[in-house]
Amino acid sequence: MKKVLKVFAVLIAICAALLAALVAFLQVNEYKPAQEEETVPEGMGEKTVREGDTLRVMTFNIGYGALDQSQDFFMDGGKNVNGESRQKVLDNMQGIADIIYGNKADVTFLQEVDRDSKRSFSIDEAEYLMEAYPGCSMTYAANFRCAYIPYPFPAIGKVEGGLVTLNQLTVSEAERISLPTSFSWPVRLCQLKRCLLVQRVPVEDSQKELVLVNLHLEAYDDGEGKEAQTQILFDFLEEEYEKGNYVIAGGDFNQMFDDIGLEEYPLTDVSHFQPGSIDTSSLGEGWAFVNDTSVPTSRLLNEPYDPQSENTQYYMIDGFILSPNVTMEQAETLDEGFEYADHNPVMLEVALKEGENQEDRS
Repeated sequence: MKKVLKVFAVLIAICAALLAALVAFLQVNEYKPAQEEETVPEGMGEKTVREGDTLRVMTFNIGYGALDQSQDFFMDGGKNVNGESRQKVLDNMQGIADIIYGNKADVTFLQEVDRDSKRSFSIDEAEYLMEAYPGCSMTYAANFRCAYIPYPFPAIGKVEGGLVTLNQLTVSEAERISLPTSFSWPVRLCQLKRCLLVQRVPVEDSQKELVLVNLHLEAYDDGEGKEAQTQILFDFLEEEYEKGNYVIAGGDFNQMFDDIGLEEYPLTDVSHFQPGSIDTSSLGEGWAFVNDTSVPTSRLLNEPYDPQSENTQYYMIDGFILSPNVTMEQAETLDEGFEYADHNPVMLEVALKEGENQEDRS
């Protein structure tokens, strides 16, 4: 009996030492971005923009090319952890590239784009999409960088991914702005470090800029993280508008706009992911919150996609925020049937109002 207890004690000691070593490794290698970091676009868009111009903008969470209609995901009540196969991810990326190229947006906001992750077989998806859409720049901002994520089983492993903006317009400056994290140590070590990816496009024959903000806000938190990140986003948008700039923010908010979409897509099972709700009045008069409820923008990954299943849950969590000097002409959620990703892309057509200046809003 003493020998058994001794062996048991040794095994516990070894496990504790391995766990301590893993935590130490993750601590040393934790991604700690600065509050603001310059990020340099690859390539160069050649289009220019003037007051009165009309632009097409897309937002699309591509689910790192691995969350197609045949997949589920363990965080949503499913079983899968990583992509099915390298070839399947490549097939999905080709389908995603075809959607992006086929809609020919001037600006494309992308979320969950991997560059070197085990879950997507180390495919550089940012470069893949840039090469598939010539004539644009590609700007990347990491929001998920971890040397090794040890859970669940099989482990997620190494992750490098984030936000990508493809832009046919000429970008003068781009930066990554950190958002507060919702998680404390040690959980924080393996969590996303959310951010805003901001681009500035000069508006010709004026002192104004078109400020483009790509975002992906917190998902699996208690709600406080989303609220804190949303407030920082709002403060930034208002500051840029007060400078006289045009502002377009788009992405995956993991929240609804004033519960818009609940009537069409009720939340039937509270045990699954529940999006937050943004009080749009808190941003001020004249701002537009834009999405299209005719088609859901996201689905729950509790099971492979089956539109006839009673367990299928839909969400309206992707869209845009427009400053008062940007006019929404048209918005459409593209019904791609979640074929290549667990989100549908949202297309937006806007016009930049002419003649408004700082004195008009003071």
